[in-house]
Amino acid sequence: MEAQFFLSTLIQLGINLLYTFFALIVGVIALKMVDNVLLKDVDIQKQIQNGNMAVAVFASTILIFVAIIVSFGLKG
Repeated sequence: MEAQFFLSTLIQLGINLLYTFFALIVGVIALKMVDNVLLKDVDIQKQIQNGNMAVAVFASTILIFVAIIVSFGLKG
């Protein structure tokens, strides 16, 4: 019984990791498309270096978005 439970847990973890990886790829592609289409005139790194807080908040929101995807994927 324990070996079956362990095997099913590993399979479930693998499925969750694949889902997380797929969701991250789709999310990054979507963010790149938004960046290329809507923000083509804005250099995010340069704006953060110049002290633009709005761009810094936007960039941190992207990182929070990625963290949420990873956490839901690992939760199962």
